[in-house]
Amino acid sequence: MDPAVLAWALAQPAGSRAAVLAAAYTGGTTRVTFDGRTVEYRSLDELGRALAVLRGAEMAAARRPSMTLASFTRGGGA
Repeated sequence: MDPAVLAWALAQPAGSRAAVLAAAYTGGTTRVTFDGRTVEYRSLDELGRALAVLRGAEMAAARRPSMTLASFTRGGGA
């Protein structure tokens, strides 16, 4: 598990999907209940991958398009 992913998940609000997954991961359990649904992961590695995918989706949604302004002038040499 990437420590940055785990740190991000632990910093999420209590009760959020990421926080629930992180608590399960740090507690060594593979069964997670969220929003009335229970998911049994095959391993902690699989649970860690689910956290990484969740973080990737959150980061992609948070990205803003960047824009660069270029300026050109005509004539007048040095």
